[in-house]
Amino acid sequence: MTISSRLAHIAPFHVMEIANHARALEAEGRSVIHMEIGEPDFPSPPDVVKAAQAFLSRGEIYYTSALGVRALREAISGHYLRMYGLHVAPERIVVTAGGSAALLLTCALLVGRDDEILLTDPSYPCNRHFVRVMEGVPTTIPVGADKAYQFTAKLIESHWRKRTKGVLVASPSNPTGTSVREGELQRIVECVHANEGVVISDETYAGLNYGRAPETALAFSDDVFCVNSFSKYFTMTGWRLGWLVAPERYVRSLETLAQNLYISPAALSQHAALACFTDAGYTVAESRREEFQRRRDYIVEALRGLGFEIPVLPDSGFFVYADVSQFTNDSERFCLDLLARTGVGFAPGIDFGTHRAREHVRIAYVSSMEKLKLGVERIAQAL
Repeated sequence: MTISSRLAHIAPFHVMEIANHARALEAEGRSVIHMEIGEPDFPSPPDVVKAAQAFLSRGEIYYTSALGVRALREAISGHYLRMYGLHVAPERIVVTAGGSAALLLTCALLVGRDDEILLTDPSYPCNRHFVRVMEGVPTTIPVGADKAYQFTAKLIESHWRKRTKGVLVASPSNPTGTSVREGELQRIVECVHANEGVVISDETYAGLNYGRAPETALAFSDDVFCVNSFSKYFTMTGWRLGWLVAPERYVRSLETLAQNLYISPAALSQHAALACFTDAGYTVAESRREEFQRRRDYIVEALRGLGFEIPVLPDSGFFVYADVSQFTNDSERFCLDLLARTGVGFAPGIDFGTHRAREHVRIAYVSSMEKLKLGVERIAQAL
């Protein structure tokens, strides 16, 4: 028996190899500081846990609508008004089984065989794999520090071809921790629409912004697809809950896809997530955002002091994309060696594309300040 040929284009996560080595070291009793995986160290917000416990105690945990619980869709609508000053109808909001499911639904809806979707290089690898699974063609465009590792409208225009269907913009970005430069997202939306293409805006890290307000493509058009998640700003990773805002004319088709692919998001997670959208919920989210900013300020300065080149200060998320070319020309080997010698885990750049990937690493500042400082001490000794 042979497996589908599409699997030939789906690469493994190299960072998981680092994580597996890290867990093996921990099993041997070694102290490991995890900066390889982008999962916040904060526990689920207390009110989220309480809401889940209250809902669980009733025992009424059944399938929900494939579009999500109406109360949660309304709460997300209120979130757009609160955070962006935008009126987004609840009818346009599809609650999904994680942000990944939102991207999968969007690609299943829009991407046909050999349709080309433009992405940046570097970018989150699963995004291009979602396109490939739908038999589309993910075309990555190299971007560097001069563009803050992000798309510009001019760059998109210069790479637009007859078979190009659209653009997947990730702002803020994983792995770079950068956002599209101010004013550019509107130009990108206008450029893609002028070419009769579709904009897919991955806004998973929106809210975790430092020094500038969060931005959404919905501010510039109703005719875009915006993906978000409860995992980052609301620190609900294991609950596997996200959402998609789509033009209303596509919601019925998205509902049909969701019904067939996973029936509905988890009822428990949806009712727990309602607690995010209270004043207390936002207070927790903002306090954690402020702590991430404190960690960012420390780790960037410390790494630069050790010789890591960080030409663009991350303005969002919890990642630093660092040039390590003065230390190595093989980022994977560098990460493995550093982990073995110091117990500090980084993600190799080869996970995120091919453009100077072997000269870069991604560092996640998701551990406590105490652990970050210890990690820097260990790295300094090793280097």
